Amino acid sequence: MNGKIGMIGSLFNAATVIAFAIFGLFGFNYGSYFVCILLSISFICMIAAFDAECAEDKKAAGRTALVMSGVYATLVMIVYFTQCTTVINEELGEDAMRVLGYSSMGLMFNLDMLGYGIMALSTFFIGLTIKAENGKDKALKILLLLHGLFFPGCLILPMTGMFIGGGGSSSNGGTIALEIWCLYFLPIGILSFLHFKEKDKM
Repeated sequence: MNGKIGMIGSLFNAATVIAFAIFGLFGFNYGSYFVCILLSISFICMIAAFDAECAEDKKAAGRTALVMSGVYATLVMIVYFTQCTTVINEELGEDAMRVLGYSSMGLMFNLDMLGYGIMALSTFFIGLTIKAENGKDKALKILLLLHGLFFPGCLILPMTGMFIGGGGSSSNGGTIALEIWCLYFLPIGILSFLHFKEKDKM
């Protein structure tokens, strides 16, 4: 069961990353917001499956990753559920939109950045637990560990105020940055699926 949940979670993770990349290219914001909710759920399933198989002496790292995946999911679900409900369905005033609208690069944008920073920490800690027995697992481990480098930027940059007045993900620079992240993270989902598929055969 653990391996199957890992396979489904990682496959769904890869699919949502692809959908997010496509929606971003075409400026379909509602689609981008919605798939990010699904992405967070699939990420928890993937991390939970990795945690379930980790060695006893790496349980602390696995549990840390699992808890952080839940923190990430909570933050981004709040952000994107707000966009798919309150922001889209209600006539918000300028002040409310500045706080709740993701494209305003206010509170919701900052929470999103924090969420993905926590996600990066989660991948780093789960990367520590993986016993790389083949080339695919070695590549997966490296990608997970290096993904942790996103954490400092996601945590610190919003505190500097550098995003205030910017276009966020709707700007050309923001879109390019998100597409690059998709290109980086997609192999993690694919390699994770292959990892669990291999384990499920044993």
